[in-house]
Amino acid sequence: MQRRAILRHLSTSLLAMPALLPSRPAHALRPVDVELVLAVDVSRSVDPEEQELQFRGYAAAFRDSRLVEGIRNGPLGAIAVSFFTWSDWNMQELLVPWMVIDGPSSAGRFSEALEAAPRRAHLYTSISGAIDYASDLFGQGYEGTRQVVDISGDGVNNSGRPLAQARADALRQGIVLNGLAVLDRTPPPPQFAALQPPLDDYYRDEVIGGPGAFLMVAEGFRAFDGAVRRKIIREIASHPGPGPLVERAFA
Repeated sequence: MQRRAILRHLSTSLLAMPALLPSRPAHALRPVDVELVLAVDVSRSVDPEEQELQFRGYAAAFRDSRLVEGIRNGPLGAIAVSFFTWSDWNMQELLVPWMVIDGPSSAGRFSEALEAAPRRAHLYTSISGAIDYASDLFGQGYEGTRQVVDISGDGVNNSGRPLAQARADALRQGIVLNGLAVLDRTPPPPQFAALQPPLDDYYRDEVIGGPGAFLMVAEGFRAFDGAVRRKIIREIASHPGPGPLVERAFA
């Protein structure tokens, strides 16, 4: 009887002890070469035609065989991409949640999702709000060797918290901020033009940041298609070279 009691005591003690073997996380993150967030401006300065040019430009980029080849040539051969629109400080709409792109089929599905996404416009331009929203998207199912936010827009920050604060917080997280500034060929009213710097200078000095960050400048919305292709191909490169800080695309 005494021996059985001792054995029962030992069994109970062992069951109460924490497991000594290493455990796998319940939701392990899938490794990818890059986590890329595409953030697109839909403020009131972007008219319906210009908004459509942006959507079509991104959709066409992911059908480009050079882009797909660049993805497949990465160490892991896959990237994760999400797409949202932004305007006011509290207006961000995630239109395409995270998708893995690892070949022509998945790239085509991403393009189809963009083409089917709703087109909506709002008022103000909150680049700070876009950066904050994009920063919170990372780590949701994927773990990239690089985390990149691609911010496209045609105006300066005029809503939400100071841009410098949002930018600094993102850079502290190790996020790379790239810009795609669209130079609208319709000049703003003189009273506004005198109050703000040229948009390409503003994006270069106030928006982009992080290792290897760069700015693509589209000389008008008609140049957006070519600009976005060149930009994403450079962003997904497995070993980004020391390219120019500012590149320009013309229609």
